[in-house]
Amino acid sequence: MEVKCKFEQVLEILFGKWKTTIMFHLIRNGTMRFSELQRSMPDITKKMLTMQLRELEYHDIIHREVYQQVPPKVEYSISKYGESMFPVLEVMSEWGYKHVAHLNERYGEEVLVEPLTK
Repeated sequence: MEVKCKFEQVLEILFGKWKTTIMFHLIRNGTMRFSELQRSMPDITKKMLTMQLRELEYHDIIHREVYQQVPPKVEYSISKYGESMFPVLEVMSEWGYKHVAHLNERYGEEVLVEPLTK
């Protein structure tokens, strides 16, 4: 069994451009269908969204509900266990705001970001 640093465990879950964005949308909007998630992230491909959702589902961060109907309906939401990530994401979001303010002060850049709200 490979022993990993605890930070590596967290980064494994959060690693990638889209996982935190997916979590952000699910925290903010609640349950969402695949197409709604894709529309909320227009630059992500279907393949990448599918891969990121599967990884988050594997780690039990999100819940995938499949409804047996025609056409098939699949919904995603933050799992009960995934809700425990909210404080981590909240701290990251707060730091992100501070960092943007720091860059604005240092370089005079104007960067807009949306707050992470439940």
